Amino acid sequence: MPTQIYLVDSHCHLNFPELKDDLPGVIARAGDAGVKTLLTINTRLDQSTEIQDIADRFPGVYCTVGVHPHDAAEFNTGDLHDQLVALSKHPKVIGVGETGLDYHYNKSPRTDQIESFKTHIRTSIDLGLPLVIHTRDADQDTIDCLRPKVGAKGVFHCFSGDLALAKAALDLGFYISFSGIITFKKADALREIVRYTPLDRLLVETDSPFLAPIPHRGQPNQPAYTLVTALKVAEIKGVSLEHIAEATTRNFQGLFLVG
Repeated sequence: MPTQIYLVDSHCHLNFPELKDDLPGVIARAGDAGVKTLLTINTRLDQSTEIQDIADRFPGVYCTVGVHPHDAAEFNTGDLHDQLVALSKHPKVIGVGETGLDYHYNKSPRTDQIESFKTHIRTSIDLGLPLVIHTRDADQDTIDCLRPKVGAKGVFHCFSGDLALAKAALDLGFYISFSGIITFKKADALREIVRYTPLDRLLVETDSPFLAPIPHRGQPNQPAYTLVTALKVAEIKGVSLEHIAEATTRNFQGLFLVG
C-alpha cells in the first residue's frame, strides 16, 4: 500500500459489539491501511451518547444522529425533530441518519418508516447536514420522499439497488457509497453501477461489522477493509488507488464539510 494514501470509511458502526471491545486496535489497523477518517453511524437515539463518546475519544472519528428504519416505530414520536436537533449540537455530529426505508424486513410499519424518514429529511435541511440513507426494496418511495424536498443532500449508503435507483439518486444530487459487496462473486450488476457512477459522486465504506469483503468473508468487517473496496473501485474504474483515495476523500470532505 502506498504510504501516503488517505481513505475515509464513510459508514461504520463502532459501537457494535464486534468492534467496540477493541476500539484502539480497530482504529490502529484502519490507520495502518490508510483509513484516517471514520464516520460512525447512529441507528437508535438511545445510543447517541455512546456514539458521541467514541467520536470524542478518537480525533479521526466523526458521528451522525438518526434512527434506522428498522427502529422507526419505537422512536417515531412527535418530538423526533427536536430530539435530532438537540443531539446534533455535539461538535462531532456531521450528518443525519442513518434513515430511510427498508421494505425487505419491514421491522417497522411502512407508515412509521415514511414518517420518520420525512422528519429526518426536514431536520437535515434545517441543520444543513447531509442525510445518510438506507434503502432496501423501497426504491420508488425513497425517491418520492426526497424529490420534493428542496435543499436535501446526502448519500445513499451501502448501495445495492439497480441502475434506475442510482440514476434517480444522482439526478437528485446525492452521492452513492459502495461497500465490500462490490467484491462479491455475484455482484456483476453492482460493479456496473460503480462503473456508471461519476467519480466526483462516489464514496467508499465498510458498513462494518457487516459485509466483510472478499477475502475476509465470514469475519467481522472492520474499517481497515475500506482499502479492499477502494482497490476494487480502482480496478473497475481503470484508475490508480491513489486516484480513488483522493477523489473519495475529497467527496466526503465536501459533502460532510470536514477537512
